[in-house]
Amino acid sequence: MVMMIILQITIAVGAIVAPSCVIIIIVIIIISVVVVIVVVVVVVVVVVVVVVSVVVVVVEVVIVVVVGVVVGVVVVAVVHIVVVVAVVVVVVVVVVVVVVVVGVLVVVLVVVAVVVVVILVVVTVLAAVAILSVILVINW
Repeated sequence: MVMMIILQITIAVGAIVAPSCVIIIIVIIIISVVVVIVVVVVVVVVVVVVVVSVVVVVVEVVIVVVVGVVVGVVVVAVVHIVVVVAVVVVVVVVVVVVVVVVGVLVVVLVVVAVVVVVILVVVTVLAAVAILSVILVINW
């Protein structure tokens, strides 16, 4: 008799708690996707910086060869400064945007997860109490 009551309560509580497990798994998947996106963005930024650097070096060599050493060095210096500043600005902007977006997403996901878990705990406790009450009344 007691085992049947425990079994019934366990089944009822399991049916209520199961959706929370699914929600937690979904939150973990979303966080994983966000992390993958961040890694991809960082890799793309690094690749772009490397490619731009190589292109700039090639262009600088061509400028020096075509224009001459004296004028070429001045032009190359200006081009180099402009490109370095542009690359730094782009990298900083991308990193800041990614960090802000990821930060906001993580905060939102954590808040949602906490709210969901709290709601599910409350519902589980209430359901367990209600089920136990019904079972005790029926078996009384």
